[in-house]
Amino acid sequence: MRFFSFHLMPYPDLPPDYDGPAWITCPNELFDPRLGGDLYNRYIDELVYAEELGFDGVCVNEHHQNAYGIMPSPNLIASILARLTSRVRIAVVGNALPLYDPPTRVAEEFAMIDCISGGRLIAGMVVGGGPEYYSSSLNPAHARERFAEAHDLILKVWTEPGPFEFIGKHYKLRYVNSWPRPIQQPHPEIWIPGVGSLETLEFVAKHRYAYMGIPYFHISAFERMFAMMREACQKEGYDADPLQLGWLVPIFVAETDAEARRRYEEHFWYFVRRLLPGINISPPGYTSVRSAENIMKNAGTFALNLETWDEVVDGQYAIVGSPETVTELLSANIERLGVGNLLGLFQLGTLPAADTKQSLELFATEVMPKLRDSFPGVHSAGAPVPAPAVAPS
Repeated sequence: MRFFSFHLMPYPDLPPDYDGPAWITCPNELFDPRLGGDLYNRYIDELVYAEELGFDGVCVNEHHQNAYGIMPSPNLIASILARLTSRVRIAVVGNALPLYDPPTRVAEEFAMIDCISGGRLIAGMVVGGGPEYYSSSLNPAHARERFAEAHDLILKVWTEPGPFEFIGKHYKLRYVNSWPRPIQQPHPEIWIPGVGSLETLEFVAKHRYAYMGIPYFHISAFERMFAMMREACQKEGYDADPLQLGWLVPIFVAETDAEARRRYEEHFWYFVRRLLPGINISPPGYTSVRSAENIMKNAGTFALNLETWDEVVDGQYAIVGSPETVTELLSANIERLGVGNLLGLFQLGTLPAADTKQSLELFATEVMPKLRDSFPGVHSAGAPVPAPAVAPS
């Protein structure tokens, strides 16, 4: 079992009278740059602290023009983490490839992070969420093919000597000759997150990458998604390794169940009611018909539909409680889902720094060791990870 501390870097200070979406059109005059600076430094400290506590890795991600996550360039944060840490793997989950032109910029920046960190990068690649296509004014109908072409170019940059020419439908480069190159060979471990798109599942299985299940759904939706991932791998002629599956879930640990709820609930509802609205915008052409049908099967269980704390608990939308309760719930769900990567979202919404730190400490000292004992045989802290396979383009 591998344990990661995931950070969204949310903006916790939207004014009470603002009732619009947190995405695309949320007025940027609501962003206080000085508060933003304090938040960036606080959030970086929380990620660095995860290494001290014994986590296997840390995760950052990319979103644009929103209050949900003020990290439009996760590579900047990852480069800082690469210098400030010495052991944890650094997962960028991930760069939205269609937004980069040329995507060789991703290959170069990821290689820089891998070099600075001594070979600890996990390279996440995403199509990008629906809101990103409004923010960037890109044609959403080209999202999937731009992603595939950018992916192929990046893999070629990392695995073939340059200079060479690349001529595709969306990217045409006369000289491709990336400096630097990553330490990890043939290339860094690759993760691709998803919410149930069939094309994404099939792509991940074909290339033997890892699939990260995005949170905010009922636990049954994750069970279904990971079952589809295992089925997709079997169609490619192999059984999915637990390290190819990752579950991202909000976690909060306190001394007792009652204390955990008391200290956490208001921050969870700020996140759900103030920061999630707008995340599910899907422009026409962004999703294929068959994937849209599949995603709609889970739509009713999305966190935006939550009204009561009992629903949160029943659906395992967040794992909140004493060390004993959190251990029991996580153990049952890890077994149920068959995942080898647990991505804990330990800071959420307006959760203060002191509460985030204490929760991290309790998880690391009271929960994580028991889960490691319960799920042996998967790579633990400091252990090498198998080199990813290079699949044909």
